[in-house]
Amino acid sequence: MALHSVNKPKKDQFPDAYSGRISLQDGSVYKIPEVSNDPKSVKDLILDELLLDGNAKQNLSTFCQTSLDDQIHEIMDKSLDKNMIDKDEYPQTAEIENRCVNMLADLWHAPESESTIGCSTTGSSEAAMLGGLALKWKWREKRQKEGKPTDKPNIITGPVQICWHKFARYFDVEIREIPMEHGRLLMSPEEVLKRVDENTIGVVPTLGVTFTLQYENVKAVSDALDKLQKDTGLDIPIHVDGASGGFLAPFIHQDVVWDFKLPRVKSINTSGHKFGLSPLGVGWIVWRTKEDLPEDLVFNVNYLGGNMPTFALNFSRPGGQIISQYYNFLRLGREGYTAIQQACSDHGQYIAQEIAKIGLFDILYDGKGGVPGAAWVLKEGVNPGFNLFDLSDRMRMRGWNIASYSLPSNCEDMVIQRVLVRHGFSHDMATLMLEDLKRCIEFFKKHPVASSSDADDSATFQH
Repeated sequence: MALHSVNKPKKDQFPDAYSGRISLQDGSVYKIPEVSNDPKSVKDLILDELLLDGNAKQNLSTFCQTSLDDQIHEIMDKSLDKNMIDKDEYPQTAEIENRCVNMLADLWHAPESESTIGCSTTGSSEAAMLGGLALKWKWREKRQKEGKPTDKPNIITGPVQICWHKFARYFDVEIREIPMEHGRLLMSPEEVLKRVDENTIGVVPTLGVTFTLQYENVKAVSDALDKLQKDTGLDIPIHVDGASGGFLAPFIHQDVVWDFKLPRVKSINTSGHKFGLSPLGVGWIVWRTKEDLPEDLVFNVNYLGGNMPTFALNFSRPGGQIISQYYNFLRLGREGYTAIQQACSDHGQYIAQEIAKIGLFDILYDGKGGVPGAAWVLKEGVNPGFNLFDLSDRMRMRGWNIASYSLPSNCEDMVIQRVLVRHGFSHDMATLMLEDLKRCIEFFKKHPVASSSDADDSATFQH
């Protein structure tokens, strides 16, 4: 009888993700492991951890797109190796980026959409910073020609997202942010005119304020600045922060005049990964004309035997998001974008109507004329046994992430709750969310909160 030696499988070779070496020890947090591990086991363990992130469809706080079709997943997979900053090595990706710029310029009524200039970015925040830099350079150039000092630039904004505060700090510009007031939560022409002077590099209205989802009135601000120029000679440009509204207003709010139809609007930024319906990691900025982007900010790279102008804060980054944006333009067209954005807007209005019927809340934003969604506050003098932070925390038990936060300066006493509706959210899901909200309210009636949460305790949302 022949004798055979049998090699027992090593522990790390055991064909089960949860019995191998990597599953029987604490996860690596501070050090790279000394040895290699089975790739499938590592993948399974990481995916298990990611389950703790929650369900993206129930995240009604984020503006970012979370619903992507199968074709976009395939495009992203095929584009993992494309470095969009390398125009010479990936010339067709560069060409697709340029096509997207032209399409956006046309969508926003640039006077010469086929020849204007713009670029992709990692998101609307980087795009906003590029727009701000162009304003500063143009202002400085003009002041130097006039022999005037250039050491005190300022920029006028309404209640803005933090990227504008970063721009002001990083690039040494005073930000004159118009504070919210009770009865006025947005930029107004009157408040703009109180703050502008010869050192103002530009005014930045927001088409979709993050706090309330409402559009600021770009045309009214532009008209006020037109009159200011006529009366004083001060010519102050506008940059529109269209992070959300740039992909909404052209389709479902066509009566709103906000874009390059207004000659004073020199640049617009938007976020492709918000209502542009593309994967995370793409934003856009377009200038009205080539002359509105100072040449000193542009670098030229070799591209198909010629020069390709580039303007960016980031360098190497993937091209898949840009290609996916182009896919969305071709796949959806104006018809598809209109249908999707209108559906989202309808869901937001429905939520606002149903919240009002509960009787405990005053509607701050009813879902009409701005970003799809709704916002509300507790009625004054009402003590329902909870505050909005408590309600957000309770809703998380059912998986819903609903934003509750205090408003900024001068309105810190106002706590609002907000839901944001994106593609992938249905009327049925809105009804389910409302039913859960009502159940939470009934729970608090029976079990009033003894010690309520506040903004520091609640982890539901931060701007």
